[in-house]
Amino acid sequence: MTTPAAAPLAAGPALSGRRRAGRRTRARSIGPVFIAPYVLFTVAFGLAPAIYALVLAFTDGNGAFAGFANFAKVIGDYRFFADVGHVALYLVIWLVSLLVLVVLLALLVHGIRSRRVSAVFRLLYYIPGALAGASSVLLWLFVLDPSASPVAPLLQALGFQSFNQSIAPANLPAIFAIIAFWTGAGGWIVVLFGALNNISIDVMEAARLDGANAVQIATRIQLPLMRKWIAYMSVLSLAAGTQLFVEPTLLSQASNAVVPNDYSLNQLAYQYAFAQNDFNGASAIAVLLLIVSIALSALFVWRGGLFSTEDA
Repeated sequence: MTTPAAAPLAAGPALSGRRRAGRRTRARSIGPVFIAPYVLFTVAFGLAPAIYALVLAFTDGNGAFAGFANFAKVIGDYRFFADVGHVALYLVIWLVSLLVLVVLLALLVHGIRSRRVSAVFRLLYYIPGALAGASSVLLWLFVLDPSASPVAPLLQALGFQSFNQSIAPANLPAIFAIIAFWTGAGGWIVVLFGALNNISIDVMEAARLDGANAVQIATRIQLPLMRKWIAYMSVLSLAAGTQLFVEPTLLSQASNAVVPNDYSLNQLAYQYAFAQNDFNGASAIAVLLLIVSIALSALFVWRGGLFSTEDA
């Protein structure tokens, strides 16, 4: 026979369970409120322009269906494959330096025992990323000028005696990769530092007790557990790299066209749209860039296991 005092005790766990379920329900219901602005902006400034560009790419100036004529036109342009080569070389230098140096620097900063020293280095790495793209390029205009650069002895040792020699077309992929690394690497170092902090201290200590050195811990524990974050960094950096525009445009203006105004694919699309008044050709270039970006991003996502679960 149940005593009267036992009833509240039996009801306690049930009441607590209902409260937890209520909190979970409220959390699920408020989630869409937080993501709604992102979805709206993505549709307005991402999906809708992409669909509009897709429509323009398959139509002519009168709105009639043109099939693949616009794609054939831009691919047949003598500037197209030259620009593909420029952007491809830049992306290779940029992504390789990002994957190697950013991961290495993140591991080194994470290995600093002093929290204050580590925080100072993270701040120093991040400061260049606070500059807008155009401001960063303007700063590099002085850095690349041997007559005004703080690293003038280095530039002169490399054989560059004038600004135009420094920004010769053959040097541009490396220059753009250096500018991109200088502005973007710091933020990714901070991101990867956070990923390293999520690795269990117990796992790290167990490895040290087993005799693993710093290199073995990095290659066998930290890097595999950072794989998703590295893939995430690669996808976003690839997307940004294919949109190379600001840097060559400002250098073209500063160098009196030593750097051509159609150096990159985005610049070529700009020339089609606003110099030749051919928005259909510009849209065809945009669609081609989108297809290549999606394909390469899918490769990074697949190889990096970005959406895989722990049980997979």
